[in-house]
Amino acid sequence: MKRYWRFLLPAGLVVIVLVFLIATLTSNLVYFKTPTEVTEEAADPDVRLRLGGQVAVGTVSQTAETVSFAVCDGIVSVNVVHQGAPQELFREGIGVVLEGNWDGATFHSDTMLVKHDEQYRTDAGDYEHEAFCS
Repeated sequence: MKRYWRFLLPAGLVVIVLVFLIATLTSNLVYFKTPTEVTEEAADPDVRLRLGGQVAVGTVSQTAETVSFAVCDGIVSVNVVHQGAPQELFREGIGVVLEGNWDGATFHSDTMLVKHDEQYRTDAGDYEHEAFCS
């Protein structure tokens, strides 16, 4: 019996540490769907999802309460209406991840993450203009 405890106690601790690490890492990942994936699925305006892609050049239009633009993945372009002010780094040609709802024609967003360096962030900084979708 003593022999089993020498094995079970360290094995149990290793399992607990692995479960904690996996849970921590997966909560920090940002999963999103591309415009192609969003348009191929059936629209359900009650389901929240994340849309990621490049802000299409020449599509940004801002009002006092919303920003309208298109997000593309090089194949398909999706119209977006973002409620609220955009991030300071927001501009044409950059990568964005948006949270909101897809109604089949327009993606309605209330959360915006912009790409800075190799990470998506909500804080400000410098970013060079890259135009991939036009």
